[in-house]
Amino acid sequence: MAWTRKILRVNLTQGTCTPEALNMAWARDYLGQRGLASKYLAEEIDPRVDALSPDNKMIMTTGPLTGTAASTSSRYSIVTKSPLTGAIACSNSGGFFGAELKNAGWDMIIFEGRAPAPVYLFLHNDRAELLSAEAIWGRSVWETDHWIHQRHQDPQIRVAAIGAGAEKGVLFAAVVNDLHRAAGRSGVGTVMGSKNLKAVAIRGELGVGNIRDPEGFMKAVVDAKAVLAGNAVTSAGLPTYGTQVLMNVINEMGAMPTRNWREIQFEGASAISGEAMHEPRASDCKPNLVRNAACFGCTIACGRISTIDPSHFTLRGEGRDRYKVASGGLEYEAAWALGSDTGVSDIDALTYANFICNEHGLDPISFGATVAAAMELYTMGVLTQAHTGGIALDFGNAEALCTLAELTGRGEGFGLEIGLGSKRLCARYGHPELSMTVKGQEFPAYDARAIKGMGLTYATSNRGACHLRSYTVASEVLGIPVKTDPLATEGKAELVKAFQDATAVVDSTGLCVFTTFAWTLADIQPQVAAACEGDWSMEKLAEVGERIWNLERQFNLDAGLTAADDTLPPRLLKEPANTGPAKGHVNELDQMLPEYYRIRGWTEDGRLKPDLRERLGV
Repeated sequence: MAWTRKILRVNLTQGTCTPEALNMAWARDYLGQRGLASKYLAEEIDPRVDALSPDNKMIMTTGPLTGTAASTSSRYSIVTKSPLTGAIACSNSGGFFGAELKNAGWDMIIFEGRAPAPVYLFLHNDRAELLSAEAIWGRSVWETDHWIHQRHQDPQIRVAAIGAGAEKGVLFAAVVNDLHRAAGRSGVGTVMGSKNLKAVAIRGELGVGNIRDPEGFMKAVVDAKAVLAGNAVTSAGLPTYGTQVLMNVINEMGAMPTRNWREIQFEGASAISGEAMHEPRASDCKPNLVRNAACFGCTIACGRISTIDPSHFTLRGEGRDRYKVASGGLEYEAAWALGSDTGVSDIDALTYANFICNEHGLDPISFGATVAAAMELYTMGVLTQAHTGGIALDFGNAEALCTLAELTGRGEGFGLEIGLGSKRLCARYGHPELSMTVKGQEFPAYDARAIKGMGLTYATSNRGACHLRSYTVASEVLGIPVKTDPLATEGKAELVKAFQDATAVVDSTGLCVFTTFAWTLADIQPQVAAACEGDWSMEKLAEVGERIWNLERQFNLDAGLTAADDTLPPRLLKEPANTGPAKGHVNELDQMLPEYYRIRGWTEDGRLKPDLRERLGV
């Protein structure tokens, strides 16, 4: 049956931890993780609730395949209403925390209310306790992780925690587990901070033994692992270069957003690429990259473990020598946001800023993109050093980037303004058009003028601008599963819908979406069917993905979002790309969006039609 069939409901206001049965009727309709937790959230809160009020809920959730022998079975998600966007938030993370939750015997934890004083949850199998976190309130994620391990004297405990920025209301704060894996987007850490919940620490020793057909499951797992091993991306590209394998590829095709999306190619891309991470440094003949790393059960191992050049300026400031460590290194989205988008091509400065984001629990995409917007405001003279506390926010200023990472992580000075996110920052200073966001969430690293499907993906994403909801780059750039023209609009509505529905399924299994560089749902379906009781045919999975997407859409409509929020910034719609194959192009969202609504079965103003709601039960 794969599910543990158990939920832990934690009422922070009352200080109680109560087990209850998983709603199996919902599990059969939504599978698990993203889908199932979104159903719980939609049923249990008013979508118009203030995201930072005690009435919002936060759900830590696993999928039925989390913690099993399936490749990449590490994933868990945090589902809540986002303070950054006002939309539904589902932020996915790997590492070892999700598997530990499942091995402790739980499918999900629902946090509700607000603790009267800082607490953390300690969960050891079926024993759950809320313990005082006053000694670690205001401390970083890394300090919190160390303190919890010291207190409980068990090195096998897995910890997910927030930093001081989340406590002080930085709107894109993350929840970081295993020191450098993060549920990073949409401000889920900010919600956790608003609840006076500092951390969740888990020790699970029960195992995951409730597989419906163990023999059939292991055969499906072995077959699927063979597909990963035989694919060039999942067996060579990602293990060798991580997601940073994309840096030079995307830059050379002219889709690398640069200096707050004013340009689409970055002259410094090669200096911050995956290849550059392998190059020996002049100072000590060692590369930035120490090794790759894998999450629980992963046969891909795309993670990066890196160090900073010990002679670099970032390690010479007061207190900065603490970063003379090997820790979570640059991935593509972070390298882009901290680098190309800000014009900084110093790989050690980017690694330092990334370490800061990991230690203090910041989403590096939203952080870097907000710094980029601030740099454009500074270039225009709208922001001055009087606003920034003496920091010169010129594009390319590596010291400014690092200093702002420190300030934002601690929730101090101009860092608190960066912590608003670019939508609110740009609106505050009179230039909302300079915020490169959808629904208030900052874009990832693909220019929608050069990759047209990504424009539709960004505009329609239920959690705001996101590549992980519909990675049409796979088709438009890499030719997976079929090659499509990145500069064409025809057929992109169908492509985006197909990616969105399929990804919703993957996110609900407990598996990593990176497997889909090699796998299709036909590789995942046998694993789900062997693990879970009930009908899990290809047709059923397709319906589940569509149901999840429409549930999220309905939540957002009920929260007050409308079709007017399915748009892109004026820069992408009106300012043509200035170089590369896409030179002269804008994104023709107006050609794709009506077709997308029609294919979805929505009205012209983006609402679910009654027959669709009846068919899917939404």
